[in-house]
Amino acid sequence: MRFDSLINKLTSIANEAQLRACFIDEAGDLVGATAWGLDLLDTRFRVVESDLWGLPDPFRDRYREVGQSADPISQRLVQQQTPVHHLSVQSLNDWHQSKLYQDVFCVYGLEHAMVAPLIGSGRLIGGIYFMRGKELPGFNDTDLIQLSSLCQHLSVRLATLRFAISPSFNNCLTPREVEIAELVAQGFSNREIGLKLNISRDAVKQALKRMFQKLDVSARAEMIAKLKG
Repeated sequence: MRFDSLINKLTSIANEAQLRACFIDEAGDLVGATAWGLDLLDTRFRVVESDLWGLPDPFRDRYREVGQSADPISQRLVQQQTPVHHLSVQSLNDWHQSKLYQDVFCVYGLEHAMVAPLIGSGRLIGGIYFMRGKELPGFNDTDLIQLSSLCQHLSVRLATLRFAISPSFNNCLTPREVEIAELVAQGFSNREIGLKLNISRDAVKQALKRMFQKLDVSARAEMIAKLKG
């Protein structure tokens, strides 16, 4: 796998939607995958945005029915936040006997899976995944090493697009308020923001009240949309 062409294109991406589209358009061919996708997560690791290529939408429904608890690949991703393929988690026999393989992969003619994390501000904000059919070779540790490089570039670019505040507001907000705004944009609650910044939840609440007044907004989502221009 060589991701140089994709990584170069990421530098000119203008927004998050373009980044996701660029990944879906090109990444699978570079990996030689049968199907691939990108999921974005909230602070509780729930999928809030999902892109999938190569499989029909009912694949998602079947996967959700089985549940993340039956997916050791996804569990390892969340726990360790490192790239992983199915044979680095369990033996081939255990994989073939698993509920995920029997109820999902077999149904769609899939045999191999590999996932990798997207990290932003020190936490898991999403993941990318690739799957291959039975006629293709499995993923190996070399694939994971190469995939790690792509994830670093995707993570940095995604974080920049998602959390950057328009320069026009630099003089409007204090440095602390900018920190709070960036954490709000990442989906953190007032309590979580307080813990990260070592201030009380009430201090976060009062800061947001001042920020709303400065920006003439009434809600967190409205504030972030305005700050991003």
